[in-house]
Amino acid sequence: MEAKLPPIPEAERTPLVAELVEIIRAEQEKNRKLEGEKDKLEGEKKRLEAELDRCRRRLAQYEPDVWYEGKRAASDRERPAASYSVGAEEKRRRGRCPRKKSPGRRPTEVKFADAKVVRNAYPDGVDPENCKLVRERAVWRLEKGTAVLVGYRVFAGPGGTEGRIPGVTPRCEYGIEILVVLAFLAYVIGISLDKSCAVLGFFCGLRLSKSQADALLRQLAKHWDAEYEILCDLIAHAAVVYMDETGWKVGEEGCSLWAFASTLHRVFLFGCHKDDATLDQMLPPDVFDGIGVSDDAGVYCGRFKQAQKCWAHLLRKVIRLALLYPRKKKYQRFLDELLALYRDAKRAAADGRLGEAGRQDRVAELEGRLAALCLRYEQPITPDMKPPEHEFANLVNELGRLLLAEELFTFVLVEGVEPTNNLMERQLRSPAGDRNAGRTNKTKTGAHRRSVIVSVLESLRANLETFTLANVLMEVKCWMEKGISLFAEQWQKIKDAQLVPAPNTS
Repeated sequence: MEAKLPPIPEAERTPLVAELVEIIRAEQEKNRKLEGEKDKLEGEKKRLEAELDRCRRRLAQYEPDVWYEGKRAASDRERPAASYSVGAEEKRRRGRCPRKKSPGRRPTEVKFADAKVVRNAYPDGVDPENCKLVRERAVWRLEKGTAVLVGYRVFAGPGGTEGRIPGVTPRCEYGIEILVVLAFLAYVIGISLDKSCAVLGFFCGLRLSKSQADALLRQLAKHWDAEYEILCDLIAHAAVVYMDETGWKVGEEGCSLWAFASTLHRVFLFGCHKDDATLDQMLPPDVFDGIGVSDDAGVYCGRFKQAQKCWAHLLRKVIRLALLYPRKKKYQRFLDELLALYRDAKRAAADGRLGEAGRQDRVAELEGRLAALCLRYEQPITPDMKPPEHEFANLVNELGRLLLAEELFTFVLVEGVEPTNNLMERQLRSPAGDRNAGRTNKTKTGAHRRSVIVSVLESLRANLETFTLANVLMEVKCWMEKGISLFAEQWQKIKDAQLVPAPNTS
């Protein structure tokens, strides 16, 4: 509210005071006019915005981009694709149609009637003449590369024990072979669920929707969840573990993909955090007593009793400097000497004539050569140092630090240890391609599902002589028949040898 000037007595009025009073009153009058103009402009603005909104609404059915102009959609799904077909125009004129009612689940009797083949399932060790029919199930199977709907007549013995349908998980209407093929296409090859369904439809004649494929992958992950827990225990008790990580996303949250590998086992953690808590969960300090092969990330520093740092990561840094700055001859000289030292170390590691004492002597010689090389090129880091010089000084200091920690030549001392973790880098190439293409996970549940399936399939690749669909199905069906998997048998052998507690797979 505008303040009013108090009256000034005649005795106190002076020409200067009178002038100030006039100026103040003039400014107050000017402010009143400006306030009136402001109210008028705001009213005009609201009127124009309402008119613009009405125009956009009228044009929205013909030009959707007009309605969404200036408005940022929360996601691409919120912005409908424009359709200019005759059918779409008629639909726009009719207005929104009511949603079609789902036909619902087809009864088992109808599915069984459509089966091309009918088979009987009897309980093991029971005379079929003493069994009675208890249920019927229709299951899609892949036979000779073609999808076939098979009707199973399940019989039960005198004790109520029912016959098992071979190669079918409980309450599933698709054979395990279809689940494995779908998982391989989506998670190992790295194609989308839509394309995976298209591949199955084109090559096998199996009509599968995206929602059905998603449900089948969820069932397979649940079926293999116990094997995943066993794989985690096997990794924690391995003698040598290779590990690497890369970026991942769960929804809009940035996180990591962490991969661990031993000789016969692989574990992938999609959507985890790259921190000490995750590493302690996978490799508990009171359990893991092996050698950790990794890069020089901070989370690995001082983490293992015995470690091997990846030489590939170190060599790439100096190769990069030598290629980017060819005029700096010291980068090339440093690279040549470091490469020669690395090759000598690999020859010593592969020399079967060396015993334990001989290997220690060779490591001492290699460490002396590397120490002399680092001392020759060592230089203090200053604020005014150029970026390549700063990067080179950091590399020399890093080599010196790893040399003092005795984490560079473990592969020479211990047979079977690789000098790099290239194994894990190759394992992460396909998931990295999925990440770059935006095919990550939307939820934590989806990330865990992917972790389970990829870990089991890649571990099977490491255990089987040839990684083919026939061999994978033979192994997986054997698990279902015997009630115990290959990994559970391997874990049982470790328990018998080391008397470790059994894993909790509940």
